[in-house]
Amino acid sequence: MTEVRARAARHKGQLNFEAELKALLYAYGDVPTPLPETVRVLDEIVTDFVIETCHQAARSATYSNRQKIKVDDFKFAIRGNEAMLGRVQELLGMDKELKEARKQFDVAEGEKGLEKGRSGRGRGKRKRGEEGGEEE
Repeated sequence: MTEVRARAARHKGQLNFEAELKALLYAYGDVPTPLPETVRVLDEIVTDFVIETCHQAARSATYSNRQKIKVDDFKFAIRGNEAMLGRVQELLGMDKELKEARKQFDVAEGEKGLEKGRSGRGRGKRKRGEEGGEEE
């Protein structure tokens, strides 16, 4: 295991995953409102894991002479844990399938449906002076 890094002072006492951890504990059979100490300890463990994984991915990107971290850097960082790596690859595959399905759905909508979606503002709101807008 890698060396343990000291948590930055700005993260001390701050709970990053409180709601998620409470729901997770309840799902695994704990009481609906778990002890605050339990949530705090689990939050520290999860936060430290995320920070360490990000540091390892950044180190991998640095070795590759890149400043930006890519998904492959995270895959490289967790390569020792086969179950976690398998789950990540499964989720990335599902994400790719969903993107393809959305792409096919958008194409199947037809030209009229795509014109509505291009504005990105939703609910038919238009800027002033735009075609089809309010007439004076």
